[in-house]
Amino acid sequence: MRRYAAIALAALALAPLPALAQDPARMDAVVRDDVDKGEFMGAVLVARDGDVLFDKGYGSANLEWKIANDGDTKFRLGSVTKQFTAVAILLLQERGKLTLDAPVKTYLPDAPAIWDKVTVRHLLTHSAGIPNFTNFPDYGTTKTLPATHASLIARFRDKPLEFAPGEKFAYSNSGYVLLSAIVEKLSGQSYADFVRENLFKPLGMADSGYDSHAAILPRRAAGYSPSKDGPVNADYISMTIPQGAGALYSTTRDLLKWQRGLYGGKLLKPATLAALRTPYKDGYALGVFVENKDGVTTIEHGGGIEGFNTSLAYDPDRKITVVVLGNLNGPSPGKLSKSLMTLARGGAVVLPGERKAATVAPDQLAEYAGVYELAPTFALTMRVKDGKLMTQATGQQEFELFPESKDRFFLKVVDAQVEFTRDASGKVTGAILHQGGRSMPAPRK
Repeated sequence: MRRYAAIALAALALAPLPALAQDPARMDAVVRDDVDKGEFMGAVLVARDGDVLFDKGYGSANLEWKIANDGDTKFRLGSVTKQFTAVAILLLQERGKLTLDAPVKTYLPDAPAIWDKVTVRHLLTHSAGIPNFTNFPDYGTTKTLPATHASLIARFRDKPLEFAPGEKFAYSNSGYVLLSAIVEKLSGQSYADFVRENLFKPLGMADSGYDSHAAILPRRAAGYSPSKDGPVNADYISMTIPQGAGALYSTTRDLLKWQRGLYGGKLLKPATLAALRTPYKDGYALGVFVENKDGVTTIEHGGGIEGFNTSLAYDPDRKITVVVLGNLNGPSPGKLSKSLMTLARGGAVVLPGERKAATVAPDQLAEYAGVYELAPTFALTMRVKDGKLMTQATGQQEFELFPESKDRFFLKVVDAQVEFTRDASGKVTGAILHQGGRSMPAPRK
């Protein structure tokens, strides 16, 4: 459901390194780097179609009993759940129960008038403009209270839309709560029963389901959050809250069955599957993000819920699946997912401790001095001090940038890199901050 932010980056170098490509020992080293820093605990799986390249658990499913994580450990998925909800809706469409471009009011007649132009597709693509209830100021206190669809919807139904439906992308768990209600209304089943009977059972996913505090669930991981003194038990959240936005649990091995079954055409017709992975706005399709970079496609979604962060990624052309399920909150699963996908594709991953600083003359460093705007109120200021290039983010300390190659520098205090860009004349005109698995452009002011 919610996203837990922190400073981190997997540094990716795409120059081929055959000795490292798809090497399980290298994959283990990349994951263990985060484990040893106390940033990751969970289970990881990498496969090409049905060939499992890497399958390993790290740390404990339960720290109090020191029970190890492995491929059969059940983790809460957080927003990875959304693709299951999207497929449930698409199945109902194939069965003639709904139309994606019909107004939500068609299926939820008591919807407020302000939603008259909101369609099912808008909910699926986070383009409805309905405010995200998990961002409300009282969410921290209300997340512990049992809820029904009606009581959850009541939290946001009378709020004004943030923009006209279809106008832009804005991530909203509220839309997926409404989709859960539509699934129940049109199927006559609970959301949990519908996904179990129509998604999990056909694919043999016996270790997946809708999580519940009351149920006795063998091999379920406990969730933890970081603190200055080490992991602590995560906050409680009633599992009646996330619903189709983030309430499912699964294992790495079950999620491989999901990827192979879904993209292998076992659940949806070809045209419906194509619609699922067609971006609508800002790279978001139906329950998944789709990125096409340099002709390489990645279908991915991450998840974050109290005590758990997750990532599920797929390369449809190479049939590569990467699953990273963590029971310690933090950005590591998303970062590791990108690194492992790079390795599985035959690329190389450079770990922070493997970076070597080069030498750059002070007069060359002066080319980079200036202010680089990442956002209207957030910038990176570069200056040369005692023959070193220093960087300072708005409101933060100043740190040294170490040169790695021409126009590319790295920090040692965090796993992040800065790449400077030039115009046709060779003048430095901007920078790209590579951090947290993202590449963020920053024009020079």
